[in-house]
Amino acid sequence: MMRALIVTLVLLMPLPAFAHNVIASVFPSGSAIEGEIGFSNGEMATGQVVEVFDQTGTKLGETVTDGDGFFLYTPTAPVTHVFRANLGAGHVAEMAMPADEVAAILGVAAPEAAQPATALAGPAAGQLAAASLTQEERQAIAEIVRTEMRPLRQEITAYRNHNDLQTILGGIGYIAGLFGLGFYLAARRRLAA
Repeated sequence: MMRALIVTLVLLMPLPAFAHNVIASVFPSGSAIEGEIGFSNGEMATGQVVEVFDQTGTKLGETVTDGDGFFLYTPTAPVTHVFRANLGAGHVAEMAMPADEVAAILGVAAPEAAQPATALAGPAAGQLAAASLTQEERQAIAEIVRTEMRPLRQEITAYRNHNDLQTILGGIGYIAGLFGLGFYLAARRRLAA
């Protein structure tokens, strides 16, 4: 009877779910907005249509992800850009870039509501060094930095999704449950003897 109980418990144990979360982000990339879409299991969304909307829901355009799950979109107006991709099976990737960041990409003044209340006086030290570079040199450096940062961004996002508090607490609960089962079986043996 004890063996039957153990076999039943083993068969009824919950199996690990092989679910995955959507990983999506956008960031400035020279004169464009670059983004990535993928899943926490490392699979990237390739050939995925990404629609672009403003904050009111008006469609601004669309783009398609490449073989690595990355996309580029060139903004035309300094408004908040919302990127949305339907990945199927209930997975929808949605991310936004605020209007002030889009304005910086376009090289125009940020909209009134997005400008900070206080402004810094004088140029920053980084702006002085960047002024001596040509536009081609800036673009080459930006491309190198973007290329080098892609894998790091993917690894950080995957790490966050795999090592969250819920996973850690679930593992502790699983261990406590096994100890409880062991104490229960030991108590049953003691009572039977």
